[in-house]
Amino acid sequence: MSTETRVLQPAEWDEWYGRLELAFGGVAEAPQERKLWHDLTEFDRSIGVWEGSTCVGTAGSFSFRLTVPGGAPVPAAGVTMVSVLSTHRRRGVLTGMMRRLLDGVRELGEPLAVLTASEPGIYGRFGYGAATQELSLDIDTGRAGLTVPDHPDGVTLRMVAPDDVQDACERIYARRVTERPGMLARRPGWERLPLLDPVASRAGASPLQCVVAERGGEVIGYARYAIKPEWTPEGPEGVVVLRDLEAPEPAVTAALWRFLFDLDLTSRLRARTRPVDDPLLHLVSDVRRCSPRLRDGLHLRPVDVGAALAARAYSAPVDVVLEVTDTFCPWNEGRWRLTGDTGGAQCARTSDPAELSLSVRELGEAYLGGTSLAALAGAGRVREVRKGALAQTARAFLGEVAPWLPHGF
Repeated sequence: MSTETRVLQPAEWDEWYGRLELAFGGVAEAPQERKLWHDLTEFDRSIGVWEGSTCVGTAGSFSFRLTVPGGAPVPAAGVTMVSVLSTHRRRGVLTGMMRRLLDGVRELGEPLAVLTASEPGIYGRFGYGAATQELSLDIDTGRAGLTVPDHPDGVTLRMVAPDDVQDACERIYARRVTERPGMLARRPGWERLPLLDPVASRAGASPLQCVVAERGGEVIGYARYAIKPEWTPEGPEGVVVLRDLEAPEPAVTAALWRFLFDLDLTSRLRARTRPVDDPLLHLVSDVRRCSPRLRDGLHLRPVDVGAALAARAYSAPVDVVLEVTDTFCPWNEGRWRLTGDTGGAQCARTSDPAELSLSVRELGEAYLGGTSLAALAGAGRVREVRKGALAQTARAFLGEVAPWLPHGF
């Protein structure tokens, strides 16, 4: 039977989302979680593949603004909800959906497409590269050792219900977005995501808790977390499960970490999805007791190479001709001259000889400044045509802070 790909209609959402749940193991999400994703779905940007009355494929995208090096918020399509029914794999369903989504992104004039990958090996063939990494920590708080001021100047901590300080926390998050590439400006409705706390997802931990840092009555930092009680014959061995922590000042950051390390009846702290240059790594005396692990985070692909490269700033002057290959989006193929510095950039087609040769996937990996073009060249994935072009361009692409995506979509 032939299939039809069409824009998702509101009346089809339950079946469409049910197919997505089936593809990810068949466990139904909690009602409040399902409602959140229903409310966030952008129907005109979502598609389903139907075989008769059966949905066999799902995909969509969100309208995001992504911070890039230099601090600019750049329009980006957040590709999401991708699934193919197991009975319809290897029939071109995924390729067809990716084709339609990226064509649509191009029509909308969005220079970037981003996603988080359930399996990283899937999306490289569509031009996506892993542009951020995320750090996970499992900290022995009794032995890691934390060196912070005992009384940060004017900072007090207060425990509060997460809902009661949602607006203040969102204001802090919004200020932080401009400071680090890879972060997403949250559109209305997305402020509900950090507070999502279904009982079925707690794995024995408490409801979500929140501590805020204040100065002069103003909230200037926060941490949201849960506590998972555990007991052994020797005594309490509870675990602090950190959801998120944001603070604009080093003293406030340190005060919040100290609070989490010192919680009664706990001996471990688990932090997921932290930036790879998290200040905590420089506050602890023994990072080995933190069991750090890395994994890929945000995957990115330029949809319009010229507009994407011109949208960011560069940490050093750069003037280079890039020979770009892009088999999935052939409008990007060819030579591009990139010129720029810390104040901005221009990127336009050129007939000048190539100086660096790479695919759009390598551009995606290096775009946010967290992956070195020189490292990719060492793996044979970037080729230097003009001697010296690699070093100059690699320096220009690298950022001052590691790019980071703090939450999924």
